[in-house]
Amino acid sequence: MASVVVHYTAAAVSDRGCKRPANEDAFGYSVEHGMYLVCDGMGGAAAGEVASSLAVEEMLRLLGGGAGEENESLLQRVQKAVAATNEAIYSRSRRNPRLSGMGTTMVALMTEGSRVLVINIGDSRVYRLRNHRLEQLTQDHSLVDEQVREGRLTPAEALRSPLRNVITRALGTQSAVTPDIYALDAESGDLFLLCSDGLTRELADAEIQSLLSADLPLDKRCARLVEAAKKSGGNDNITCLLVQAAE
Repeated sequence: MASVVVHYTAAAVSDRGCKRPANEDAFGYSVEHGMYLVCDGMGGAAAGEVASSLAVEEMLRLLGGGAGEENESLLQRVQKAVAATNEAIYSRSRRNPRLSGMGTTMVALMTEGSRVLVINIGDSRVYRLRNHRLEQLTQDHSLVDEQVREGRLTPAEALRSPLRNVITRALGTQSAVTPDIYALDAESGDLFLLCSDGLTRELADAEIQSLLSADLPLDKRCARLVEAAKKSGGNDNITCLLVQAAE
């Protein structure tokens, strides 16, 4: 029988990588409010950095202030927060020509005891390590991943595709966006990884699983993941956020 989850701990590391001039990833979390986010920004100049930072700030502000309206469920609160955050980024890009077209991916966890909501927009990912087995909980919103799911490309062909950077859903690029939201029950010992594609483009799932399974503090496991991705090329910004469920 699974142990009941009563608390979470978290750690994160974000790195520019080896090739990019700046870090357009952003992360944030509040263990107190059960909120954990990783965003990977896109757009010319510093626009991607603005979009990802704004997304983290807005989501933490909107969901960190209490229980919301009476009888409002966690799912409803999350949906409203995503819509408002999308509007904040989209409106800012419309007001400032230098920020035109900016947007960001977003993966997030919201926790209430053992209940967990996984939120996804774009091609950042959430994984769960349970009993040393790694499972990807999100689906990438990217052109090549959709082609793989439709059987039009093999996974190997997708890795070589010149279109692999094209994402099909992002926060802030359009006036409205629909996130994928999954509900699941956490068990004591579960380890959740939220990461930008700077990690998953460099490391295979088997290597991620091995590094996550090490008996080390969360911050050291984050650092080892980032260093391994840099050693494999570090072609993009790399962000890892780990969330551990415990009794």
